[in-house]
Amino acid sequence: MAGGAVVSTGGKDYPGRLTLFVFFTCVVAATGGLIFGYDIGISGGVTSMNPFLEKFFPEVYRKKQGSNSTNQYCKYDNQLLQTFTSSLYLAALVSSFFAATVTRVVGRKWSMFAGGFTFLVGAALNGAAQDMAMLIIGRILLGVGVGFANQSVPVYLSEMAPARLRGMLNIGFQLMITIGILAAALINYGTNKIKAGYGWRISLALAAVPAGIITIGSLFLPDTPNSLIERGHPEAARRMLNRIRGNDVDISEEYADLVVASEESKLVQHPWRNILDRKYRPQLTMAIMIPFFQQLTGINVIMFYAPVLFETLGFKGDASLMSAVITGLVNVFATLVSVFTVDKLGRRKLFLQGGMQMLVSQLVVGTLIAVKFGTSGVGDMPKGYAAAVVLFICVYVAGFAWSWGPLGWLVPSEIFPLEIRPAGQSINVSVNMLFTFVIAQAFLTMLCHLKFGLFYFFAGWVVIMTVFIALFLPETKGVPIEEMVLVWKGHWFWNRFIGDHDVHVGATNGKATA
Repeated sequence: MAGGAVVSTGGKDYPGRLTLFVFFTCVVAATGGLIFGYDIGISGGVTSMNPFLEKFFPEVYRKKQGSNSTNQYCKYDNQLLQTFTSSLYLAALVSSFFAATVTRVVGRKWSMFAGGFTFLVGAALNGAAQDMAMLIIGRILLGVGVGFANQSVPVYLSEMAPARLRGMLNIGFQLMITIGILAAALINYGTNKIKAGYGWRISLALAAVPAGIITIGSLFLPDTPNSLIERGHPEAARRMLNRIRGNDVDISEEYADLVVASEESKLVQHPWRNILDRKYRPQLTMAIMIPFFQQLTGINVIMFYAPVLFETLGFKGDASLMSAVITGLVNVFATLVSVFTVDKLGRRKLFLQGGMQMLVSQLVVGTLIAVKFGTSGVGDMPKGYAAAVVLFICVYVAGFAWSWGPLGWLVPSEIFPLEIRPAGQSINVSVNMLFTFVIAQAFLTMLCHLKFGLFYFFAGWVVIMTVFIALFLPETKGVPIEEMVLVWKGHWFWNRFIGDHDVHVGATNGKATA
């Protein structure tokens, strides 16, 4: 390897503590992750419920009722069923570009409000759906809500948090995603027991609860100092910075750096064009590659289709839904590990350790499935053997939940300078949603054709992404956003793209050392 990727920035540690006000606002903002997580968890559950399949996907329902002598890998292979899940993410991809403008022009909080309200309407349509058109239109509205929330919430959290605690508070977004997934799994388990057959309606309609939380909560959120300065309210920004850092803290240096960053950002008339400048090449690369790799970990195979996947592996009805609850619990608790370690261990160590853990567990799961089902897809899985599969899937989920899960949102949200931040976050969200859509649309077909080899396919990608992180991602923990350029300037590879004239760190200069 050509040199180390760990950089000492010599950056500032602005004074300030974690005030109750900042903690409250970050918790409220992070609830934007609930809507994303709830949808990820709920869609796979309802698509395994017989009344839902019988009403909207009768062909899949008939295949599901077939005997165990049929190919287990292919019984859910249906393009329309995959479109039900994936349409949301295509809508999120498109809406994230509009969300960038809203986030920049009217502020982060109103972008969150727009996302929550649109998701609320989509939840109502899905819960009341009478035909496929209502179902898909509802999913599209849910996608618009997810696009707005995913664009604005990570940026809001990164801007409100003190630099040394930015990782912990930003991961609150991913923690809320995991709580949403777990809540959805528990609700699916309960509603599946409703004998009248309308449980799926309750599951889909209850998406209105997390949507209502972020919609109402966003009305009480303050704007970030960065956003206020960007929109021409310097005194309001100073007062807000003073409030979030503590009234007894000297904010003059941090405020001066925010103003300098804002003045530089105003020189950028076309952020979507300027983000292609050579000096932004490191950030642009990360905004594309990190969400791309995050989806190719294979996590959405587990989270979208957990009950479907477990049924394919031989679990029955309630057992498949309970297995999804178990993985959901692991997801939540493992994310808490990341919350408390990311600002101590740093981003790189978690990325690398999580990658190795996911690799091993995917290889084991693929092999266990191969032994029982082979290439024919015909077989049965004893309880003890099935428990081993669930165990290693949980090991995989834990590895993702303290590495690529939270860090896939944290790192892109903290590396962009103010002048291109909304555009950069939009690219991050768009790439994430594009490949989420691709995986959601293709997974059941891939499972039918690749069979157990699907787990080896994702394991191969985990190797590639782990090597990418080792070589090209510098450590960003504790670095003020306004000084992040020093990290890239000090990196063995990225420093060739950044000239000395591109390094401006505000009131006083820092030094970058490799």
